[in-house]
Amino acid sequence: MCIDIDGMTGSYYHNVDGKGRMNFPAKLREVLGDTFWVVRGTGDKYLSVYTTDHWKEICSQVAALPGPSGESLRRWLFSGASEITADKQGRILIPQPLRDYATLEKDVVIIGAGRKAEIWERDRWERVNESFDPKSVPQLDTLCL
Repeated sequence: MCIDIDGMTGSYYHNVDGKGRMNFPAKLREVLGDTFWVVRGTGDKYLSVYTTDHWKEICSQVAALPGPSGESLRRWLFSGASEITADKQGRILIPQPLRDYATLEKDVVIIGAGRKAEIWERDRWERVNESFDPKSVPQLDTLCL
């Protein structure tokens, strides 16, 4: 049985201007709210975008991780987190360290990824997306696709 979730979906192509600003899709802002969190992605070089409530869940989970690896993850994740609010034109400012991490210079794509959105450098996203084979997911037959 498939469950309908009010998640983030779609792909949106935009540009980052010289000041680090970019338009952020209205459809995703509706789900994220007025203020949301942008952090370094844990996979390829991209940025993850979370609602404030989801970010609080992540913070609680990461804060509970024990030992040196938990401490290292907290430092890495929290030092790169930025609370973002869109301006009246729907633009957001991505801080320079986050732009550098994801190599966001001009052409970007914002994708909906369920409970989060992701911001990718366009060429990197296209390479990653083209190389994905849905048949590589062992549970594919059990999904409602």
